[in-house]
Amino acid sequence: MALIYCRECGRQISDQAYSCPHCGCPLRAYNPYSVEPLDPNKSSCDWLVTLLLNFFLGCFGIHSFYVGKTAVGVAQLLTLGGCGIWALIDFIMILVGSYRDGEGKLIRNR
Repeated sequence: MALIYCRECGRQISDQAYSCPHCGCPLRAYNPYSVEPLDPNKSSCDWLVTLLLNFFLGCFGIHSFYVGKTAVGVAQLLTLGGCGIWALIDFIMILVGSYRDGEGKLIRNR
């Protein structure tokens, strides 16, 4: 018996289950072996969107609002991204895959 991840909530479940016991998502409508299982530590926020928001609007903290870091977004908005330094650091962290969303999950390209 193998363990797979639910495509909705990301929790580990048995490959024999017909639906996720945590969120109720039906599982038999798709083949769990034909797609890569979800990583529960990976954010649902899109990496490219986050990167582009940071590149074009990083000084206003829009990327932080997008990933659910509202308090950080407000601080970046008020300080203009820490005079651009904070936005630059976030940009580098997004590029290398170590930037986290509001739930603490990594935002990665893959």
